[in-house]
Amino acid sequence: MALPEGADIGKLDAEARQELKSLPKAQAEEVGKHLAAAGMLIDEDPELALDHARIARGKASRVAVVREAAGLAAYHAGEWAEALSDLRAVRRMTGSNAHVAVMADCERALGRPERALDLAKDVGTELSPSTAVELRIVAAGARRDMGQLDAAVVALQGPDLDPKRKNPWSARLFYAYADNLEAAGRTDEAIRWFLNAAQADDDEETDAAERAVELGAALQ
Repeated sequence: MALPEGADIGKLDAEARQELKSLPKAQAEEVGKHLAAAGMLIDEDPELALDHARIARGKASRVAVVREAAGLAAYHAGEWAEALSDLRAVRRMTGSNAHVAVMADCERALGRPERALDLAKDVGTELSPSTAVELRIVAAGARRDMGQLDAAVVALQGPDLDPKRKNPWSARLFYAYADNLEAAGRTDEAIRWFLNAAQADDDEETDAAERAVELGAALQ
């Protein structure tokens, strides 16, 4: 498969390059190029990114960073079962829960919200703050999938659900909270939290402001 221009092992971070040193040099170079290609393409063409990640996995399936790249590429391409398989392998290889929220989201996408909740319960507290928040968002979604709307709202509550606090994940957390409040029929609160999300969303990654306006108009 043709590699995009600029796909070079040097584009990988130092930790990934170090892991690839366990391979023969020529193999490491080839695998590294396909990993770099996957990283370059994952947002604009996730299916093609996955093709490159699969090639890398086929040549170095016992290297954790390769399975990690393949799992994340599969997730972005909507290949939930494949993503889950690769990320489970990474978890076995490294003992890390860095991608547990993605794994739980795959379980949701596969129609297994109970398994998503089991994953959330099993990891304990040894997560980065951003991963912990993402996992809460997925767990709330799983509760909602099961028709537990009030429990979905409660799942997102915590000290960081505070409009005075502005963390990198605040916009996503506030948005998810607002979305679940709306689903639970608590429209006035939902509008307030969509506005909080919009205020925290410096990069304009969400449509929080539009959602607040739409809900406000519906109430008039």
